[in-house]
Amino acid sequence: MGEDEMVFADQTLENGDRETAAREWGKLGLAVLGVVGCLGAIALLQVPQLRQIQTRSQTASLQEIQRDLESERVRLNVLEQAPSLGFDNLIASWTFLNFLQYFGDEPVRSRTDYTLSPEYFDVILRRDPRFLSAYTFLSTSTAMYAGDPQRAIALTNEGLKHLSPTLPPDSHYIWRTKAIDELLFLGDAAAARQSFETAADWAEASGQPEGQSVASLSRQTATFLANNPDSSYAQFAAWMMVLTNAPDRRTRSTAADRIKALGGDVVPQPDGTFQIKPPPSD
Repeated sequence: MGEDEMVFADQTLENGDRETAAREWGKLGLAVLGVVGCLGAIALLQVPQLRQIQTRSQTASLQEIQRDLESERVRLNVLEQAPSLGFDNLIASWTFLNFLQYFGDEPVRSRTDYTLSPEYFDVILRRDPRFLSAYTFLSTSTAMYAGDPQRAIALTNEGLKHLSPTLPPDSHYIWRTKAIDELLFLGDAAAARQSFETAADWAEASGQPEGQSVASLSRQTATFLANNPDSSYAQFAAWMMVLTNAPDRRTRSTAADRIKALGGDVVPQPDGTFQIKPPPSD
């Protein structure tokens, strides 16, 4: 209980108005239960909706799928502009759950594309730019699968305006994700080097236990890019980071293929990790 709440409670009881205090705490309890209930209801609604989408993806015609996608685009546009009434985080979480259903529907995505991916993250990060996990999915779905790295980087840049080295913790990883997109999908080694430098600065200022090691690694990568901007080995290192941080199986498979194309190799291990062999040096 905060100091202001304690003062309010003490004054109320001193005035003998115990019933008023009970009513106020009862209202607070109902409000909390209401929010929790909304969250629970949203989570429960996702299960049948996901099953329905999975069933429909096997039976719907391409025309029906395109009509559904257009309806989803309209819904996302409404969410982007609608007032939040104080529920920004709830809207962001709900939209992220819907994105996971969209992204994970491989049968439909193989028949269409991933062009709605940035629209989901425009809503998610506009509502909650401190939703750190979302940035990894943004990079994967938009830069890699939707083929729109410029949009992924623009959304990341907008989100970074609301972050700092210490709030929320681990914000420096967003700069590393941005650097990888700039290097792999734009071929902009200079921009990637600057992002790695900023990642190092933020990691040093983060106060996190691993901050110094992340800063050292980021500076080493930035120095390497400064001296070898066209290096295939730098691309290998970036794909290796994608592989080790990939949020889904398809991304891991794509990263492994790119590493092999660069002359390296990826050997899956029994424990689910990978033995990664680098390509010959440039």
